Amino acid sequence: MKYQGSCHCGAVRFEAEGEIGTATACNCSMCQRKGILMWFVPRSALHLLTPEENASTYMFHKHIIKHRFCPTCGIHPYGEGVTPTGEPMAAINLRCIEGIDLQAIPVQHFDGRSK
Repeated sequence: MKYQGSCHCGAVRFEAEGEIGTATACNCSMCQRKGILMWFVPRSALHLLTPEENASTYMFHKHIIKHRFCPTCGIHPYGEGVTPTGEPMAAINLRCIEGIDLQAIPVQHFDGRSK
């Protein structure tokens, strides 16, 4: 299935393709503050509908995850990194996807604070 999403102001818009089975809530210092619910997809399943330079990047700790956010409204619609086996992946913020029922998606909790 194809989903569309964006930041609040629409300067960063995207489509993501796949099936949303579960969401991941992480308690690391960044994710806890953002309050996002992540859906992991291969990076090739994320298609930007706006220029890549519309999103700013924040990296911290080990500098391996690109936390992408809108410099205008501050919303974090997605992040980019690699899987443990080295494949490019994206972490889509499900709260930025249009027309889905977040209450119906099971949430897995990840202890990122201890990692």
